[in-house]
Amino acid sequence: MPDYLDDLRLAHVLADAADAATMDRFKALDLKVETKPDMTPVSEADKAAEELIRGQLQRARPRDAILGEEYGVEGTGPRRWVVDPIDGTKNYVRGVPVWATLISLTEAAEGGYQPVVGVVSAPALGRRWWAAKGHGAFTGRSLSAATRLHVSRVSKLSDASFAYSSLGGWEERGRLHGFLDLTREVWRTRAYGDFWPYMMVAEGSVDICAEPELSLWDMAANAIVVTEAGGTFTGLDGRPGPHSGNAAASNGLLHDELLSYLSERY
Repeated sequence: MPDYLDDLRLAHVLADAADAATMDRFKALDLKVETKPDMTPVSEADKAAEELIRGQLQRARPRDAILGEEYGVEGTGPRRWVVDPIDGTKNYVRGVPVWATLISLTEAAEGGYQPVVGVVSAPALGRRWWAAKGHGAFTGRSLSAATRLHVSRVSKLSDASFAYSSLGGWEERGRLHGFLDLTREVWRTRAYGDFWPYMMVAEGSVDICAEPELSLWDMAANAIVVTEAGGTFTGLDGRPGPHSGNAAASNGLLHDELLSYLSERY
């Protein structure tokens, strides 16, 4: 099996470059923000960070394909990098520090491209998380100064901390009743949002999290970090990996119960 460590080192280099670009424009008074056709915001920093990552990948991995949130798919082949230049753009444009660049390498496999490397870099929080298939998940300042991640061992929902993004999406998809039932069952709920709940699951500080609507670039890096930390990452339909258009992540012990509450309930 490939060790993916060279790819992981490259992903860190890409994240370093993106961090410099995004932090340079964070809280800038003249930051330009547009509204995309799906009514979500995109800033000049989103575009610049993705262009920077694409340029470096084209030089370092010219045979690999790239899928990015802002500029779509470029190239073909069994290896595809998946990039979200700023996950949490709404936070970014309002000066909230909870946002990150998500970089993942995926490989063609049964059921679609599967993540084998992931880096989640949140420079405004001073945090970074990463994983490579078969090598575990870590957090720290660098590859050489890192702490290994492990999910929690909480086995009862009544003792579990549940993180989510917002209520609206659950209601729109007919899953609000199950979602609310789950919030009443668990020990604690918090709406941290975006990439952060998944990293907390990987760290063991949160036990379960879920979102009702996501794109591949929102999930690929998160998925490999969670699973390499010993957790479980699926869609709400239980399909493993980041391809269901939504996500449920857990320490594994609570996953079946999490999915049972978030199935469609009217």
